[in-house]
Amino acid sequence: MNVGMLRVRLRLPENGSLKGKRKVVKSISSRVGNKFNVSIAETDDLDHWQLATLGIVCVSNDGRHANEILSRVANFIEVSRGDAEVLDFEIEILNTL
Repeated sequence: MNVGMLRVRLRLPENGSLKGKRKVVKSISSRVGNKFNVSIAETDDLDHWQLATLGIVCVSNDGRHANEILSRVANFIEVSRGDAEVLDFEIEILNTL
C-alpha cells in the first residue's frame, strides 16, 4: 500500500477576512475532493486570513499512480483558482507494508 501526501500552501491576496478564507478553502476542498476522490483538509495557517495550507491524501497500490494523482491535484488547484495563488507544494509518497 502506498500513501501519497500533498501539502499545498496558498496565498489569498484579495481576501479580507477569515470568513472569506473559509469560503475559498471550502470551495477548493469540495471541488478537489469530488473530482479526484482524495481526502483534503486545511492543516495550517488557520488564523491567517491571506494564507491557507491544505493537506491532501490518497491511497494507492502503486506509488507512481499516487504521485500522478497528487500532481494532477496540484495542477488543478493552480489553474482553476484565480483568487488563490499557489506559493508552493510538496508531494511525499510513503510505502507501507
